[in-house]
Amino acid sequence: MVVGVCHIEFLMHGNHSLKDKRQVLRKIVDGVRNSFNVSVNEVGFHDLYQRAEIGISAVGTDGAAVNSVVDRVVNFIEGLHVVEIIGHDIELINCSSPR
Repeated sequence: MVVGVCHIEFLMHGNHSLKDKRQVLRKIVDGVRNSFNVSVNEVGFHDLYQRAEIGISAVGTDGAAVNSVVDRVVNFIEGLHVVEIIGHDIELINCSSPR
């Protein structure tokens, strides 16, 4: 089993309130959930209205396939053109079950 974990930091230019931030985050999170079989949630910068961090996780049997899914999620978010991604990290964790 391979677990892919990604965190993405981004800026939301033009936001002037936490309400604006929540609207942008909702668009991103809902779009990712509807388009990919991954888990996604806001994980950082909760009190800043122009900055956010989300976490994404995917599970599979093949590391290349899991990495591809996470890469496509990052590209999807970039393609929405609602945020500026300032950094992202992807980590693949190989888990073996005891037998």
